[in-house]
Amino acid sequence: MALLALKIDVDTYRGTVDGVPRLVRLLQKYGARASFLFSLGPDHTGWALRRALRPGFLKKVARTSVLEHYGIKTLLYGVLLPAPDIGKACAAQMRAVKDAGFECGIHTWDHVLWQDHVRQRDAVWTIGQMQKSVARFTQIFGAAPPTHGAAGWQMNAQAFAHLDDLGIRYASDSRCRLAENGTLVDIEAGPHRLSVAGKTLNCVQLPTTLPTLDELLGRRIDGVLVDASNVTGRILALTAALRDHVFTLHAELEGQKLAGAFEDLLKGWLSQGYELVSMAEYYKKISQLVLPTFPLSWGEIPGRAGQLVVQAESRLQTAATVPD
Repeated sequence: MALLALKIDVDTYRGTVDGVPRLVRLLQKYGARASFLFSLGPDHTGWALRRALRPGFLKKVARTSVLEHYGIKTLLYGVLLPAPDIGKACAAQMRAVKDAGFECGIHTWDHVLWQDHVRQRDAVWTIGQMQKSVARFTQIFGAAPPTHGAAGWQMNAQAFAHLDDLGIRYASDSRCRLAENGTLVDIEAGPHRLSVAGKTLNCVQLPTTLPTLDELLGRRIDGVLVDASNVTGRILALTAALRDHVFTLHAELEGQKLAGAFEDLLKGWLSQGYELVSMAEYYKKISQLVLPTFPLSWGEIPGRAGQLVVQAESRLQTAATVPD
């Protein structure tokens, strides 16, 4: 059976308080598993307003109704309102997710700070941010984090290397390259290992293979304007041919205003024959496979501003086994 791993990025305080419990209920309703990746430090969402000068950012804001999805209060955190400490304020909500049987992992310490700066920062800053996340995660859950999914799909060489230092066996920090209509540029893209600074890392990358809802909404694709009424059909068309996938959703979107669209996706995927799983379950399936190794690579994804970590076009080797 084809697996579709659900990776849930939790970016904000509001997403943790309101979006996460709703997603838990939806997933339980359909017997779906998933991985919740939490932001564990301050919510500085308001700082994201500094991205206004970046090419494509204002266009994306206009398409996806950021104010409607995030709310004015969240957009003022760190600007006119103090930034709530998500991990301190929401520890009980996070533990409830694990108690409900879902995998929990690290998204980031400070989402906006990491997304906007990690590519240019050095090892000291990078490891410091990651260690804050690990300490807070361990404090909340009483165990080390099993997995990681980078905020905004932004990393650097030191961050990838530190995943190995932490003993994290699998993560989803990157994207597969997509065509304008959301189809995979390389139909064989998927689980792989990275070569960084001449060293092949142990941590297996499980890249996101599908576009996110906010990357599709408001765009004209194949001559059709994608909106809330047809966005699920667009995604389901991309998953019609069964193969393993990773889909990234956000507690602030699918856990709130787009909850109905996400429920339609759950029903559609089950009808197509997918088993909806966590990243841990996906990793277990591929854990004995020989995986390709790729260099660290950056690129653009249609519908999203700026460059992200993407699976490279050319592999370095094919004989890389997954560690036990």
